[in-house]
Amino acid sequence: MPFVNSQGGRLYYEVHDLTPPWVRNPSAIVFHHGVAADLHLWTEWLPYFIENHRLVVFDMRGSGRSTVPGHGYPWSLEQLAGDALEVAQAAGAGRFHFVGESLGGTVGLFLASRFGDRLLSLTVANCAARGGLIPNLAGWRAMIETQGQQAWADQMMAWRFYPNTLPQEKFEWLRELHARCPARVALILADLLAAVDLTGELQRIKTPTLLLCPDASPFVPVSHMAEMQAMIPDAELQVFAHARHGLPFSHAGACAEAVKAFFARRFPGSRAELPVII
Repeated sequence: MPFVNSQGGRLYYEVHDLTPPWVRNPSAIVFHHGVAADLHLWTEWLPYFIENHRLVVFDMRGSGRSTVPGHGYPWSLEQLAGDALEVAQAAGAGRFHFVGESLGGTVGLFLASRFGDRLLSLTVANCAARGGLIPNLAGWRAMIETQGQQAWADQMMAWRFYPNTLPQEKFEWLRELHARCPARVALILADLLAAVDLTGELQRIKTPTLLLCPDASPFVPVSHMAEMQAMIPDAELQVFAHARHGLPFSHAGACAEAVKAFFARRFPGSRAELPVII
């Protein structure tokens, strides 16, 4: 199983590559999930890109098979961005398309503002540039401490999806994943996100950017992502109807099709990775 060492921990990642041998240097897409998920969140996205791109998925630090840092570990957005770069490097991706959801999308905004030369494009879904504007984060600690992790998982699923949006087996899989998420990690990431403010950095993003926005996320309102679009010089916004914060999971196919169309508009006739000196 492939792991990469990053800042005192090990990150589990997978590379899916079915590109034909005559396509030289196919571009890579690196996918970054959010809190209480793992790399399988992207499973239904992969068939849409597998023939033309190398696909890199990984378990974020504290999730899945990656290292769960001990007490006192100095979590930061810089460290999470560094993890993504380490995974991309280990997968052989000098420059790459980045797709992130929720906290993973916020990591993508940070990467694009600080390491834009590494990104071919940026796609973020249901994410915030300013954590202080996100409702509901402040109540996580009280809910977990008084009602337990399962109650938090159940509430998260209600915030993520309208009733009967998902097949039952798909719903149960993610609910169980939420319940297994270490409570300490969930709370640390909530605090980290609440302290983030990248609004002053957005104008520095020169990477072609696609913002995927649910119309009814309890965490990130449409108005916030519309403001992000106005601040990022080269950004497009697509809003999805009847979607909550679990947009990339409940609407995987529609989101993937939107990204494919974005690639076709911005990179017509090109599937190759541009060279980069590292």
